[in-house]
Amino acid sequence: MTQIFAHRGAAGTHPENTMVSFYEAYRVGADGIELDVQLSKDGEVVVIHDELLDRTTNGKGNVKDHMWKDLQSLGAGYKFQKQFARATIPNLEEVLAWIQGTNMILNIELKNGVYPYLGLEEKVIALVRTYSMESRVILSSFNHYSLVYAYRIAPEIETAPLYRDGLYMPWVYATSIGAKAIHPSIHTAPDAIVAASMKEGVAVRPYTINNKDKMRHLFEIGISAFITDFPERAVKLRNTIDVQ
Repeated sequence: MTQIFAHRGAAGTHPENTMVSFYEAYRVGADGIELDVQLSKDGEVVVIHDELLDRTTNGKGNVKDHMWKDLQSLGAGYKFQKQFARATIPNLEEVLAWIQGTNMILNIELKNGVYPYLGLEEKVIALVRTYSMESRVILSSFNHYSLVYAYRIAPEIETAPLYRDGLYMPWVYATSIGAKAIHPSIHTAPDAIVAASMKEGVAVRPYTINNKDKMRHLFEIGISAFITDFPERAVKLRNTIDVQ
């Protein structure tokens, strides 16, 4: 069955990368949650997508230049400020402590392409091991050097390279770096690539699928999973297809 991963939680209807967004993804029946992590000035693993605070919070400047206690005090309601004014930035430990009690998969994107956060991989892996989530966590990144390093120090945790441009025989590349899956932009994942990758045992989970017709097509070809801002929409559609 094609799995549904909630992109930054239910980011289409709730403030992205916040606990309220993750709770919503769980409520509607998503199989997994995708989130992003960076490091604060004092080394806390912070759940946030942008390197800058400006778009999704009422703060300013780079995440890396702020202490965790200061980041905690920011509002993260984003464009959903009226409904979710109390939303704040979580850290990875808070998410792990909660998701451990569910059956969900957690896809952690290491956001170390712009700033090479020293120790990010070790900190994330240590937290995953603390909560015994090794079998339910996927580490992804556009920084493939980071993924190779993560695989070397924690081969028991699945890794999956993210990429935006066409990649020749991506299943071969994924295997060469120890990855069990690929997370491509949907624009670089034609059906033939999806089929060939899955035939070779490499899972395919493209991003970001919000259109119902595209969702339906991916369900029909039996893709491993896809990442969406609207998990409720995807779950309802999958249920309809299952009934048929």
